[in-house]
Amino acid sequence: MKNLSRLLFTMLLLTSMGNVMAQDQNNPWAINFGINAVDVFPVGEDAPQGDYFSEFFNATDHWSILPSLSTVSVSKYVGDNFSVQAGGSINRINKWGQSEDNITNPSIRVNDLAYYALDGNVRYHLSDLLGTTKLDPTVGVGGGYTWIEEGPYNTYSTVAGSNNSVGAGTLNASLGLTYWFSDNIGLFVESKYKHSFEDYLTKHFQHSAGLTVRFGGTDTDGDGIYDKDDACPDVPGLESFNGCPDADGDGIEDSKDTCPNEAGLAEFNGCPDTDGDGIADNNDNCPQVKGLKSLKGCPDADGDGVTDAKDKCPSEAGPAANNGCPWADTDGDGVLDKDDKCPKVVGTVANNGCPEVAVVVQPSQEVINKLNAYAKTILFDSGKSSFQQRTYPVLQDITAILKEYPASNFTIEGHTDSQGAKASNQSLSDRRAKAVLNYLVENGISSSRLTSYGFGEDYPIDSNTTRAGRANNRRVEVKLRK
Repeated sequence: MKNLSRLLFTMLLLTSMGNVMAQDQNNPWAINFGINAVDVFPVGEDAPQGDYFSEFFNATDHWSILPSLSTVSVSKYVGDNFSVQAGGSINRINKWGQSEDNITNPSIRVNDLAYYALDGNVRYHLSDLLGTTKLDPTVGVGGGYTWIEEGPYNTYSTVAGSNNSVGAGTLNASLGLTYWFSDNIGLFVESKYKHSFEDYLTKHFQHSAGLTVRFGGTDTDGDGIYDKDDACPDVPGLESFNGCPDADGDGIEDSKDTCPNEAGLAEFNGCPDTDGDGIADNNDNCPQVKGLKSLKGCPDADGDGVTDAKDKCPSEAGPAANNGCPWADTDGDGVLDKDDKCPKVVGTVANNGCPEVAVVVQPSQEVINKLNAYAKTILFDSGKSSFQQRTYPVLQDITAILKEYPASNFTIEGHTDSQGAKASNQSLSDRRAKAVLNYLVENGISSSRLTSYGFGEDYPIDSNTTRAGRANNRRVEVKLRK
């Protein structure tokens, strides 16, 4: 009874320590309660004991089981999958091996010898290696001190069966498994081999099973996420954001939300797009009206690059230099007044708007270069052969130059970049070259002077791997046909 009192006192002390020690990880402490069985048979000794692991699972013949609360331990997780454990157990040993010639009653009985043990253990947890949170296998090594009441096979004093407790230190090795029903409650089983340092205390196995309760995690902000795993431990947050808040409920945590108090979209870092123009309100100069990214969210009805608010001719395309209105051409010669050195007299583009004596000459290379400089600025609607509105002045300039050389024949060539299917690019280049030819014919150039060809992506003049290169490759060229 004296040893039992010591055991109970030690258990109470360990339990109280578990409640007051510092707690800095999720549930670092655990208490195990359960029953235990002692088996002195399969330990590699002479009869009545047996060889190592002989009849290891023969609980009926060899296990001494105390079917009540008989083992208590406390453990603390210390990091890197290691925990330390201390505990104690009691039992009554009533089986001590078997007689080789006693087949009908193989279990040798002893008279309920008292058993007490205090053990310490270092365990390594394998759950991380197995990738599971429910099953927690462990391997352990440690030591302790065990007392067994003297009996016919474990006599230390000169008088056998003197009711003295034989005690000695042990070296322990263990295997355990815990199944966690929840974060805090689980069932455990453990098998421990105890190797005595003294001959008078037998080596033995001790098997335990029972309930385990772990505790000790802190949750400062009360959001249900332990501080160890809470990226924002002082502010209530959401588990999906590791404990950080999302004030506007848009699915973007406040620390990454440019507009934390206004629900928005992930593509805009949590800011809204009220007018649905693909520009976040915080970057949109006209957030209530659909607009263009190039104009910071403001509209441009005539597509001339000048916002409607600043465009003095919002329904008619014109340059920004003229406040969004088109330049005038007073004499109608196709040369805008701002570039026309004879603005009130019909002239030619080649002569900067002034008239010149009609001479049947072939255009020079300089003129061809000028034609192609204009041609490269012809803009089509995306993926189509229809012209953008601002291209028509360019087409007029080309028409005017071709009219200056009525004896010359020209070839219109269409080219694309390599984006998309080759067949589609070939077809698109054909249609675009034909569209330029048709415009020239409709504006007074004889169709007999013109031919058109599409070359698709076959003749790039720049790299198709860059945006600028692809833009250069999408072109129309005008060549003199000799």
